[in-house]
Amino acid sequence: MTKQAQQAVLAAELPERGQPLAGGVFVTRYWLNGVERALILLPDELSGPWGEYGVEIKGAGSYSDGDANTRSMAEAGSVIASKALELDGFIPSCLEGQLLMAAKAEGLVDLREDRWHWLSTQRSADSAYRMAFEGGWLYYNGKFNERLARPVRSLPIQ
Repeated sequence: MTKQAQQAVLAAELPERGQPLAGGVFVTRYWLNGVERALILLPDELSGPWGEYGVEIKGAGSYSDGDANTRSMAEAGSVIASKALELDGFIPSCLEGQLLMAAKAEGLVDLREDRWHWLSTQRSADSAYRMAFEGGWLYYNGKFNERLARPVRSLPIQ
């Protein structure tokens, strides 16, 4: 039997930032596409290339919507995107990566500092954005490179 993932969270039931929520750690509240949401860092760590070098993926260029980016990546054959979706999560966008960095800087979440992490925001047919959680560096790199990906989940706040 498959466990049904939590689909939303009541505002009155939100824990303090840095506390457990929906299988991960509650990072922060944020607005996306006109909906207030709770960003949750999942405990899983994935590794692999972002996707195929030289192939631009339509729908994977959002700087704010990691879920939409990740779904587009998976449809184009990205293994790490498919794995993130199997966890009922997604690879964070540039915005969501910055929110993770802010929570890390405040001591609310633990993120590896020894490796670059993929973000789901595509820069071009050849590259996608990556982040170093050592100091919050945001840059881009060839999609074929092996990097970590730390999935997140986002729930509407009701």
